[in-house]
Amino acid sequence: QVQLVESGGGLVQPGGSLRLSCAASGSIFSIYAMRWYRQAPGKQRELVAGIRSGGSTDYADSVKGRFTISRDVAKNTVSLQMNSLQPEDTAVYYCNAAVLDGTGFGGYWGQGTQVTVSY
Repeated sequence: QVQLVESGGGLVQPGGSLRLSCAASGSIFSIYAMRWYRQAPGKQRELVAGIRSGGSTDYADSVKGRFTISRDVAKNTVSLQMNSLQPEDTAVYYCNAAVLDGTGFGGYWGQGTQVTVSY
């Protein structure tokens, strides 16, 4: 079993910054990719950013140039640095990992962390 725990959400004013972190633990053999998704009220969950084991990254067009995803392979953690936050970034942010563990290959989700951008 693999657990993902997110941290770093909160309330920030427009133009501000937040840094989200996600730590994976459990019987992990290797992690192929880690991603951040978000879901705003009344909307579908969407991919925000992803990073593969080789270090290549992907970003949603709406966050390019503002958000940066990074990963510590040794510690099984992923972070999302979010700058120039706007009200439309308000959502619950979820960490996702594609993991090879003791039971095989699977995808795991964290519990989510709330990000609110408002005055």
